[in-house]
Formats: sequence, structure tokens, C-alpha cells
Amino acid sequence: MKHYVLKRLGQSVLAVLGAATLVFFIIRLSGDPARLMLPPEASEEQVTALRESLGFNQPLWMQYIDYLKNLFAGDLGNSLYYKESALKLVLERMPATIDLAMFAIIIAITVGLLAGIVSAYKKNSWIDYVVNTWIFLTQSLPVFWIGIVLIMIFAVNLHWLPTSGNRGLESIILPALTLAAYPIAPIARTMRASLIEVMDKGYMITSQAQGFSKPSRILKRGLKNAFLPVITVISLEFGVMIAGAVVTETIFSWPGVGQLIIQGVSNRDFPLVQASILVISVIYIAITLVTDLIYHRIDPRIKVH
Repeated sequence: MKHYVLKRLGQSVLAVLGAATLVFFIIRLSGDPARLMLPPEASEEQVTALRESLGFNQPLWMQYIDYLKNLFAGDLGNSLYYKESALKLVLERMPATIDLAMFAIIIAITVGLLAGIVSAYKKNSWIDYVVNTWIFLTQSLPVFWIGIVLIMIFAVNLHWLPTSGNRGLESIILPALTLAAYPIAPIARTMRASLIEVMDKGYMITSQAQGFSKPSRILKRGLKNAFLPVITVISLEFGVMIAGAVVTETIFSWPGVGQLIIQGVSNRDFPLVQASILVISVIYIAITLVTDLIYHRIDPRIKVH
């Protein structure tokens, strides 16, 4: 196990480095931040002087080498727009994003598991058909459309919930429902398929012969054995929620990292975007590592190498 953890940690470092490298080059395709930071009437000499002071006059490969040196030294630079440490700004916003993702994944797990269990229990019935149709729709609809519809219904028409900001529990309900809409589908589908497969196992058939009812077989033996594949889906979807909360946070003006990334891209704030993606990458990779360890803990038959 120790060897496996060290190996995975090494792979994780390479993955984070790959993500940092990718975002370094992609963000620079957005344009020259020096021109955006100066007024339109600024002279070419002023633009050149600012570009030189920011270090953007150097060849791209030299900028990349300097970036890697600072990265390994723990320095992610200062935000060009906020004039503060980019890492500090990201870490200040990250709790709001994690709160949103946690609330959303709880909704997705609850609804997804119930839908999957009911669908498997009523396999090939009209209930199964309705559940699968609903699951298909939740995964097909765009996130921004779901968010707008929820705002129109619960905020504009019913006046039950606020449309934006973070002012407590009421403010998180609509963005969490929006963010949870997509992952409900893979969780439900995986739960359904896994439970149906488990129900055909020999020990489940033996339990039926022993007189155990179908609900009893599912609750006592089925769910525990069917839940293992669902763990992977849940962990991956949670990581995706954190990484992909940009649209939801923008719609609801949620003060998280997603909104910070949008602001950083708009302002061509290279250090801020790089720091945001780097932190999200570390969290996502850490989630996958923890998931693998939980896998082994739940089922010791799974060997790690």
C-alpha cells in the first residue's frame, strides 16, 4: 500500500504539472494583458514599458521556465488586476466553491441513488421507463438553461429564493440544484446497472430460496455489493463539480473560484487563472487518490500495485 500511495503521488505531481503547463500556454492565446490594463489612448511606448515590467516581453519559453521556477518555489505570482497574491485570492474563494459542490453532491447522491434503486427494483416497468426518461432529460439539458428556469420559477415568479449572491442557506439552494442536475444521471444509471447485476448473483438467488423478500435482499446484501462502482462515479462527479462550477457560479453570481476564473480570463489575468486551475487540479487529483484508497478499504480483494 505504501508503495502504491507513493507511486500515485508521483503520478499526481506529473498530472498537476501537466495541467499547469497546459493552462500557461492556453491562457496566453487570449491576448496581451498590457494593452487591456492601459487606457485605449495609451501610446505604444507605454504598452511596451508595461509589458517589460510584467515580464511579458521575454520569449515564451523563458516565461515558462520562470513560471516553473516560481511554481516549485511556491510562488504563483500576484494578480494583475487585484494586485494581490493570486494563490491567496483563490484560497479565499475556494470555501464558497466547496460549499456549493458539497451541497450539490448531497442532492445528486440522494436523488441519484433513490432513482437508481427504484429503477432497478421495478426493472422493465413503466416506473423504470419514467425514471430513465427523466434521467436522460436531466443530462441532456444545458446547465445554464436549468439555472435560468429555476430562477424564473422560484425567484422571479414565486419570490421564494434569491437570484444571486451568498447570503446564507437560501442563496445556495438554486445554484446547488442547478449544479446537481447533471451528475444525478450517471449516479442513477450506475446504481441501477450495478444493482441489477448484483440481483442475478448466486448468493442473491440463494437468499430468495431461503425465503427473504426482495426488499430485504436488496437492503441486506444488494446495496452494499452494488455500491462499490457508484463510489467512483460520485468521487469523479464531485471533482467535476468543483472544476466545472464556472457556469453555475456565473449565473447566480456565486462568489467562488469559478467566477474568479471568468474574471481572470476577461481581464487576461494570467497569474490568477493559472493559480485557480492549479488549485482545482490538486483538489481533483486528491479526490481520485482518496477514492482509490476507499475502494481498497471497502473491498480488500482489490489489489493495489
